[in-house]
Amino acid sequence: MRKQVTLVICGLAALILASCSKTAVQKPAPFNPTPPAAPVDSGWSFETTPSFSDEFNYTGTPDTTKWGYDLGGGGWGNQELENYTSSIKNAYVSNGVLHISALNETVGTNLYSSARMVSKNNGWLTYGRVEALAKLPASPKGAWPAIWMLPNDYVYGNWPNSGEIDIMEQVSFDPLNVHFTVHDQAAYGANGHTETTGIPTDTSAFHKYRVDWTPYAIRGYYDDVEIFTYVNQGTGSAAWPFDQKFHLLMNVAIGGGWGGAQGVATNVCPATMQVDYVHFYKMIHK
Repeated sequence: MRKQVTLVICGLAALILASCSKTAVQKPAPFNPTPPAAPVDSGWSFETTPSFSDEFNYTGTPDTTKWGYDLGGGGWGNQELENYTSSIKNAYVSNGVLHISALNETVGTNLYSSARMVSKNNGWLTYGRVEALAKLPASPKGAWPAIWMLPNDYVYGNWPNSGEIDIMEQVSFDPLNVHFTVHDQAAYGANGHTETTGIPTDTSAFHKYRVDWTPYAIRGYYDDVEIFTYVNQGTGSAAWPFDQKFHLLMNVAIGGGWGGAQGVATNVCPATMQVDYVHFYKMIHK
């Protein structure tokens, strides 16, 4: 009788072990990760007091606590012909207006000088509104003014992977059309996301050039009329590297792959962009 009980117990133990063993070798159900959802437009608003601004209500050198300079020649990746300097001849404030002026003068190996100003200190945003009131150069062909933004830290790698926001570009061989463009790893250079708008008085009057940048979209406005929208589809940094700090640049280039596409006139200079003010407003998070 004791032997029979022992056999029964052993049999039950074997059955349990077999059952456990079978459970142990079962394959887990396949893991199908859910792709991140595209952001929803939450109707973000913006602060009404600027976090960074310059009204240019002084005279002389641009405020060094707010502005620095990119310096030098070498083409800047666009076959440009100017050498950027920090000279007051190329960037100066008078009559309440900043002047960025390209001149026909030899600096180093370049036949032109100009300025490429860069916002400093608190002159950056991750989401927000940036606006500048500007009058563009009334120059013969060859000038290329721009008001634009680049990342502070290039989180996703060198250009174009970390993005670029061109709030305003104009080429003087096509003087009455103004361009808003964003560049990223998926679409850059001549294939960037862009919109062109005609402004018949862009070289004779001041106009407001603005970007509203939220987690959902980058929207461009000229004189507060929306002319451009680029929506974040939630596919990752290749198409949306715009979740990092960006700062502002303002410059007038001479020549280059686009600015000089129809040649450079001998009397292209002086080519001067005038800026009445620059304002940054932080986005109000929801």
